[in-house]
Amino acid sequence: MSLPDYFDAYARDYAYYKSGSWCYEDGCLYRGLIALHEATGERHWFEHLTRLVNGQVDAAGSIAGYTITEYNIDNVLPGRALVYLAQKTGETRYRTAVDHLVRQFQTHPRIGAGPHWHKLRYPHQVWLDGLYMALPFKVEYAGLSGQADLAHQALSEMLTALDLTFDAPSGLYRHGYDEERLQAWADPVTGLSPAHWARSIGWLAMAMVDMAETLPAGAGRDDLAGRLAALLSVLAKLRTVDGRWLQVIDQPELAGNYAESSATAMFAYAFLKAARLGIRDAAGRIGAQAVISLTRHALAPGANGRTVLQQICCVAGLGGFDGHYRDGTPGYYLSETLRDDDIKGVAPLMMAHAESEIARRAANQPDDAVA
Repeated sequence: MSLPDYFDAYARDYAYYKSGSWCYEDGCLYRGLIALHEATGERHWFEHLTRLVNGQVDAAGSIAGYTITEYNIDNVLPGRALVYLAQKTGETRYRTAVDHLVRQFQTHPRIGAGPHWHKLRYPHQVWLDGLYMALPFKVEYAGLSGQADLAHQALSEMLTALDLTFDAPSGLYRHGYDEERLQAWADPVTGLSPAHWARSIGWLAMAMVDMAETLPAGAGRDDLAGRLAALLSVLAKLRTVDGRWLQVIDQPELAGNYAESSATAMFAYAFLKAARLGIRDAAGRIGAQAVISLTRHALAPGANGRTVLQQICCVAGLGGFDGHYRDGTPGYYLSETLRDDDIKGVAPLMMAHAESEIARRAANQPDDAVA
């Protein structure tokens, strides 16, 4: 089965991740469909997107299961689909819904340095995941609404968060930062979590490259692009022999460590898109090789014989959740459940394939060519 056929079947049969309630997981799929539509212009990707979003946003612009006062930064991500649909269709429902979503930022708590708390139930904390959930959306909404200050705000928050989470010895970024140093996982001096989880860095890399695409030219955008280039340079050295990345990305000798598919797809997307944008030293071939490796080693028949993407960490986080404490150690990240075809892996693969398709078309290569 070709990747486009796999993605088409996946979107056709997709069931909302949380029984139809607005959530970031569905937003991941929306990002994948948008990327495929932008890359190919093929109508069926847009039809999948509108069908699924319209199942969560009614004609009056009300969003299913969304409450501002939960202050959940994850819930912002699907708003990027609202911006896209508002631009493409002009339908009032999408603009009404996205304006409502933006109001969350007016009262969403922040740490003293500026970035928003990850969630109300994770106070005083910044997670790399949340940077992807919120900041590219702010920049895209700024373009829709003409509120340039939101783009500047998003850039400032990103650069501050990068300063706070950066681990200089490795050149990587830590999953979480606790401003108050109250969490058991937080280093009492730095406030940082103890390990480098690949997917958290994947969320970050995607946020950086998406913002680099949409931010206006200037010193701030150049600063962000430089930091992205430095991160990609480190990531290039951490690949497995077959061109993927490990769950605990910088510990290849760690017993039980494994090539994780969602992070690999995220990094593939970041490398390919950064190369297209002209980011310094971004090697698109590294992203293309990662897509090929996922196709060869992680796409396989599932229990029902249908093609599935394997080796996807279902979820990981920090602090108390579902009756246990997530301490952010390497052993913790290796303990989390794997799930075939989880959207957090499939959607980034959609996005990476879309970038490969853009590169292929630009080079006038045949359909079966490697980008």
